[in-house]
Amino acid sequence: MTAINARVSTGIKGLDTAIDMLRLGDNVVWQVDTVEDYRHIVAPYVAQAQKDQRNIVYIRFGKHEMLTDDTDGIKLYHIKADEGFESFVIKISSIIAKEGKMAFYVFDCLTDLLDNWYSDMMIGNFFFITCPVLYKLDTIAYFALIRNLHTNDTIARIRETTQVLMDLYSVNKNYYIHPLKVWQRYSPTMFLPHRLADDQMISITSSADTAALFSGLNLNKDQRDYWDQTFDKAREALALPKEEQELAKNLLLQLLIGKESRILGLCRQYFGLADLLQIESRQIGTGYIGGKTVGMLLARKILEKDKNQRFSDILEPHDSYYLGSDVFYTYIVQNGWWALRTKQKTAKGYQRYAQELRSKMLRGRFPEKIREYFWQMLEYFGQSPIIVRSSSLLEDNFGNAFAGKYESVFCVNQGTPEERYDAFEKAVRFIYASTMSEDALAYRLQRGLFDQDEQMALLVQRVSGDYYGEYFFPHIAGVGNSSNLYVWDKTIDMDAGMLRLVFGLGTRAVNRVTGDYPRIVCLDKPTRPPLMVFGDERRFSQRRADVLSLSDNTLKEIDVEQALELGIKADEALFAQPDEEVRRRRRELGMETQTQAYIFSFKKLLAESLFPEVMRKMLALLSKTYEYPVDIEFTANFSQNGDFRVNLLQCRPLQTRGLWKAVEMPKAINPKQCLFQSKGGFMGGNVRLPIDHVVYVDAAEYLRLSESDKYSVARLIGRINTALKESSMMLMGPGRWGTTTPSLGVPVIFSEISNAAALCEFSCQAEGFMPELSYGSHLFQDMVETGIFYAALFDCSEGTVFNPDLIRERANTVEKIVAGSEKYGHVVHVAATPGLVLYSDILSQMVICQ
Repeated sequence: MTAINARVSTGIKGLDTAIDMLRLGDNVVWQVDTVEDYRHIVAPYVAQAQKDQRNIVYIRFGKHEMLTDDTDGIKLYHIKADEGFESFVIKISSIIAKEGKMAFYVFDCLTDLLDNWYSDMMIGNFFFITCPVLYKLDTIAYFALIRNLHTNDTIARIRETTQVLMDLYSVNKNYYIHPLKVWQRYSPTMFLPHRLADDQMISITSSADTAALFSGLNLNKDQRDYWDQTFDKAREALALPKEEQELAKNLLLQLLIGKESRILGLCRQYFGLADLLQIESRQIGTGYIGGKTVGMLLARKILEKDKNQRFSDILEPHDSYYLGSDVFYTYIVQNGWWALRTKQKTAKGYQRYAQELRSKMLRGRFPEKIREYFWQMLEYFGQSPIIVRSSSLLEDNFGNAFAGKYESVFCVNQGTPEERYDAFEKAVRFIYASTMSEDALAYRLQRGLFDQDEQMALLVQRVSGDYYGEYFFPHIAGVGNSSNLYVWDKTIDMDAGMLRLVFGLGTRAVNRVTGDYPRIVCLDKPTRPPLMVFGDERRFSQRRADVLSLSDNTLKEIDVEQALELGIKADEALFAQPDEEVRRRRRELGMETQTQAYIFSFKKLLAESLFPEVMRKMLALLSKTYEYPVDIEFTANFSQNGDFRVNLLQCRPLQTRGLWKAVEMPKAINPKQCLFQSKGGFMGGNVRLPIDHVVYVDAAEYLRLSESDKYSVARLIGRINTALKESSMMLMGPGRWGTTTPSLGVPVIFSEISNAAALCEFSCQAEGFMPELSYGSHLFQDMVETGIFYAALFDCSEGTVFNPDLIRERANTVEKIVAGSEKYGHVVHVAATPGLVLYSDILSQMVICQ
């Protein structure tokens, strides 16, 4: 293209002369006082483009009147800005790609986007994404901003990105144009103000005339973001009548929580205007606060407003911070990754570009303004340990919990201010990058969410606990469910709920970890022995505790006995009892100087304290208010006299599929023809489930594998999971599916077993494999959401029947199903099982597969 052909007229001869015409690729931004002024300058531009038979495209999204009355030959696109930033940008990008090179664009006034996004930051992001694309396609595009309504930071970003920036003034019925930036063009008078007279431009060269023109104009000082202005007005509404306060509250609910939903309805019921203003006062950036934050704040407010005031003295206060979801988009946009994210959001690019984007997100830079807010927050927390937690838009909502899909990172917060800041930024990047993890991608795809906006907000919480020597931890932590879906005894009251309890930090309550068993508590009878014990309380109790190490500045695990010896400022008998048998054995061996042995059974806590009753009532109230079962995470800290405080960290709807109707169980069982039978030890309600394929992992053969081969078996299971996704498949394996320790079971992630209809764990005492009934863990949450039936078979349990030879005797089709799997054919056996049916009945607590 020649330089002459690249020159384009604005439709105003005088303006063409003043700025040496437009160039193909120019984005032209007008700062105006009114939309009518913008219309005045758009009209000749459109008329010239029509005369030149250009491809004219009008992007319409504003509430103001149309910018041109003559639509002849103009392609008009209506885009809804209220559907969210990402949807808006992707639709416009699609239009730009479709229209191709040398299109001539008119965009509605960008200021109108504030009515939908309430954030100047996001307008800057939109322009930062769109302008370079238009430039590369040799287009001409007109944009406008209403003067003095945008922050200096936004104007600066637009000035830096655009090719042409001009002020348009209307003074005494005359129009004046003042070019502020004209890229790669210059003349001695180009950047002087010009009076527009018909089709001509008259430069105002006299200093007196220039001063007279500008002296009456308002200079845009440090304009507050529209988001801040909106909340300023809401604070003023506190002094207004109730009706005005309600209007302000409803607007803030939409800005902080989201669109109409069951959760928003509960927030409207329990949050007042002052509550929402308090939330925003601790927010960094703009946008939604995300599902996890909403769940935590809502649950606390429900408990605080309990009419009987049962929890006001028990709840531990919190002083959390919230990183708004718009910061997530800004991080991607300002680091130049938006085009990559757009490709990743497509069906073809969903998996293909995810790891590249994840890698980039681990090393990006935050805007200076956001960095300053980070510093202020960290100065507030000082050296107190904090945890940075994911709080995405879709997380912890009705229907989608995203349990364990995104990361949470402890910041022990030790070291110099610079070291503590670097650790915090690294944590934020790590959580942002977790949106591209394999498990999260599979979860979103499985639930049809892959193309929905999934912005990541963050919740920054002070870690609950105290200093004990060089360590920091709470006395107890865990998860609780208001409905006990895992019933192993017909006398259990399901509606009383259950807890999954550990000593120390709660990471062991939500994950399956090496050699440890959390305490499962049925809240109808807290002292009821858990099913997994089988008379061996010592073997199935907690051995290690997760703590924060101040000296190592990291999350660490220590022996629970070691934790007790630190002096825990509470009655240790609440949590542990002396293991007299081990102590006697040590004395006999002359080992009295060793750490004292304990069994962490929590007997005194469950039998003599008010804690289990408080947790039962708390879960009952939350469930009643939600009109749905709930799942919570909590910590609790105790004083020497037994008083305690509960810190409610999280609350979300428990994704239960119900118990289903009773089924007719087989009347006669032939033990030799029954694959398995057990009393109790299952989860999934009453079922009659035909099984087309059984995928069986041989315990002895698996145990002989190297650790790397054990991980290869897990990946093989994932490929089988994909290949048999249309089949009713049951997975059967030794020990714990989904463990992080291959010696305890197959270390799959959930996406590798997500298509299973049923999952069975079986024990092999000789090989050291033992199931863990992980009710309340992230794996459990995934299984309940997906509707996977679960059974645990204990070879030491009376009445258990297990005949794996019924599978091993059938043809192994693993090599036909997954090419290249012959190396592990002796470990993984895939058998077609026509006629095999799985039955379960809650009332009798029987599970049969034959």
